Amino acid sequence: MNIPDDRKYQDSHEWVLIEGNTAAIGISDYAQESLGDIVFVELPETGDEFAKGDEIATIESVKAASPIYAPVGGKVIEVNGDLEDTPEAINQDPYNAFLVKLEIADEGDADDLLDAAGYQAVVEAQED
Repeated sequence: MNIPDDRKYQDSHEWVLIEGNTAAIGISDYAQESLGDIVFVELPETGDEFAKGDEIATIESVKAASPIYAPVGGKVIEVNGDLEDTPEAINQDPYNAFLVKLEIADEGDADDLLDAAGYQAVVEAQED
């Protein structure tokens, strides 16, 4: 299972890649594998604002619909519109198929997120 160490993770299987005051958010390889074939993604609008922990998007697969939670709070500055036509891109490359990018409201929001090793431990515990 692929868990890049250039980003942070939540135990609910979202990743965040922070560059300056911008946060790209997506779901982990483990999450997309657990969901199965992704068939639809509901994304917020540019300009929407979210607090850390808010439901920011929904991903539907052949198995279930899953809420996606914001690992950091902020204002949506970009949505990945390509996912409307090709939601399966998340299955193919979950770490490049970001859902949204936020302008981070509080950089301290990322302080309690997991690094790759911490997230690996969460995944291993859930697999047991």
